[in-house]
Amino acid sequence: MGKARLEAFSDGVLAIIITIMVLEMKVPHGAEFVALQPVIPVFLSYVLSFMYLGIYWNNHHHLMHTARQVDGSIMWANLHLLFWLSLIPFTTGWMGENHFAAWPVALYGTVLCFAGIAYFILTRTLIAGHGRDSTLAMSIGRDVKGKLSLAVYAAAIPISFAQPWIACALYVLVAIMWLVPDRRIERALKE
Repeated sequence: MGKARLEAFSDGVLAIIITIMVLEMKVPHGAEFVALQPVIPVFLSYVLSFMYLGIYWNNHHHLMHTARQVDGSIMWANLHLLFWLSLIPFTTGWMGENHFAAWPVALYGTVLCFAGIAYFILTRTLIAGHGRDSTLAMSIGRDVKGKLSLAVYAAAIPISFAQPWIACALYVLVAIMWLVPDRRIERALKE
């Protein structure tokens, strides 16, 4: 079957996730600039999560651009990814409201880790459906960046109980690694 419906559904879900996140940000009481100070952690967690959702949306677009068709296993793998991404507003809010305390930071990292695993599963499912000589398979290669991201998440989760800010810095590091869209797929599509 065609891939357009899967892409449209995914785009819609990601748009809703971002909308939920921004609606969870509460306006401070007070008109002075100092009234913004209590919401700084909420805003910072929002910015980080917005970056992650933008990264997933961008890379998902590139990923789906290589697909010729989708089947049930690809649809379920995609839904698995969307499930983990849909938990980002909750963990973002919990982390920001609690000023980056250990448990919220650990749960945030856990959700990021499982979203990364789900993305990895989606890429492998697409490769299985399109063949090892497909454009996607050739462009993904060994996926060092994806595997490194999972390792950093796995390390950051226990670190969050000792030093939550170090764990947050690791989450930012992974986001920076992925901020630039994955050019491997773009290059492969131009060839």
